[in-house]
Amino acid sequence: MSKKKTIHIVAGGPETLIPNLASYKGEDIIWVGVDRGVYYLLKRAIIPTLSVGDFDSVTSDEWEKIQQYVPEINRFIPEKDESDMELALMWTMKQSPSLVRVFGATGGRMDHFLTNIFMLTNYQTSNSLTIEIIDIQNEMMIFYPGVHKVSRSIEKKYISFIPLSAEVASLNLSGFKYVLTDRNIKFGTSLCISNELIQETGTFSFEKGILMMIRSTD
Repeated sequence: MSKKKTIHIVAGGPETLIPNLASYKGEDIIWVGVDRGVYYLLKRAIIPTLSVGDFDSVTSDEWEKIQQYVPEINRFIPEKDESDMELALMWTMKQSPSLVRVFGATGGRMDHFLTNIFMLTNYQTSNSLTIEIIDIQNEMMIFYPGVHKVSRSIEKKYISFIPLSAEVASLNLSGFKYVLTDRNIKFGTSLCISNELIQETGTFSFEKGILMMIRSTD
């Protein structure tokens, strides 16, 4: 059986929102740079396996550096059907990863941010794959029906649950400050915002729908 891969994607969102990538390094990590995100990686002495994008947001000097150091560059014209991020995700899914972390995908243009969030449901279609969007303040991931465990984090103690489907059916929260039992949560509700764990681990479960969990710090 082939070993499942972990792939880290760094996009070109505001650099100030990207966390310390040194804590995410590892021998088995595959790094992918998206547009200006490639330059962010090179500044941190991380050579991506692949760079993807139209590179309309990099300077000529930055583009020269990218060409010098990155082994594989997939450059596209700006007039294309898919966003640079989606092109990176399309390549990533072909590698059959078990975990994908995305950095540099928040902040800046709101249309890009919302598209990145909703696009997760096209590429993570079950609980067998985890895709996380991470910045210095938040960790975002989606879940499908089942029972899920979550551990307490001192750094990101606030936990919110947001439906990405029309409804999430029979949501249960255990081990949280605000518990729920068999509640149906409709898209657009604020009921499950800013919860907290009151023990080291908690569980949440639901029977139908798509649920996003966001862990945040103030």
